[in-house]
Amino acid sequence: MEERTRSYLRGRFRDFYRREAPPEPPDATAREWGYIPWEDSSGTTMIRHRSVHDLGSLEAFLVRERPRHVYFSAGHYDDPSARSMDDKDWQGSDLVFDLDADHLPSVNPAEDTYGEMLQTCKGALLKLLDLLERDFGFDELRITFSGGRGYHVHVRDPEIQSLDREQRREVVEYVRGSGLSLESLVSEEPVSGRGRKTPTARRSLPTTGGWARRVVARLQNLADELLGLEDEAAIEHLKTFEGVGQTNAEAVLSVLETNTEAVMAGNVDVHPAFLPVVRAMVERTVETDASAIDEPVTTDTHRLIRLPGSLHGGSGLRVVPLERDELDDFDPLRDAIPETFRGHQIGVEVADETLLEFDGESLSVSPGYQEVPEYAGIFLMARGIAEKAQA
Repeated sequence: MEERTRSYLRGRFRDFYRREAPPEPPDATAREWGYIPWEDSSGTTMIRHRSVHDLGSLEAFLVRERPRHVYFSAGHYDDPSARSMDDKDWQGSDLVFDLDADHLPSVNPAEDTYGEMLQTCKGALLKLLDLLERDFGFDELRITFSGGRGYHVHVRDPEIQSLDREQRREVVEYVRGSGLSLESLVSEEPVSGRGRKTPTARRSLPTTGGWARRVVARLQNLADELLGLEDEAAIEHLKTFEGVGQTNAEAVLSVLETNTEAVMAGNVDVHPAFLPVVRAMVERTVETDASAIDEPVTTDTHRLIRLPGSLHGGSGLRVVPLERDELDDFDPLRDAIPETFRGHQIGVEVADETLLEFDGESLSVSPGYQEVPEYAGIFLMARGIAEKAQA
């Protein structure tokens, strides 16, 4: 990045912070703060181990330093400005989840546009929120568009503050559906009967919560779908499951017709032929409902995370805090554009052909001199695709 471009971006970031002061997070004085200045040509050198007292006031610091990126710690410390983690005296940490669009299994960064990736990431966010709310019971979630590739979710419930790395890794494994199998989900209930010398065990999937509830819901939907088909069509559908041939498909359909209540209640031992179908439903449930979060962000008790309300130095977009009921209508390529950067056209020298998607419109920008809306120009410059044109 040329110095002319850096100087322009520094000035416009300062103008933004003069107009919009991001609020401090809870317990701001107990957190470590860090930032990346525009003076660093690579944009990666972190200045950290600062307390909010070292910064002065947050508002004055942002106007004075107009940082490229600004972060605060998930951790709370007795001495947040100490140079070593041991000397900081850790008191606890928020639980933070990070979703990056280009890390999602359903995203192809080489083919998907930026807007398409962000749309897919919002869908992944909704799945993550469902897991956190329904399975863990968290109801005070702080959601943020990162300003770049995805979303952050902060959990600040008091009971999670003391979790260590291994305990946080267990949360990650649950959310990602790691290692889930039918055997890990079923519960067993002894069943005795007349003439039996020893009791047997009846296995079932609990319907009250967790991954088992999701699998049962999928089985119930499958049962409703199959029972609504003609027998021949239902059997052909069942034969698409691995390990289910004609005979087993007929047996499964018979079970669904004659023992519907047991299937709907999560009983997996209604017939041996039913087990391959259940195993397939476990796999499909994990594939569709698991959340591909960034594990190190959640497990690291000392992690620095981007400040809501600040600017992202790799896009010029605002890091937007969101309420749960705002998500459906939220469009990051419209709603994260800073008002400071609207209403102006600027000249930039574009290096590579690029597709811009802002305010519901797509614009292909060719190499060479181009005049574009300022927010689009800042986006191109921040991403290293363009330089500020000479006046």
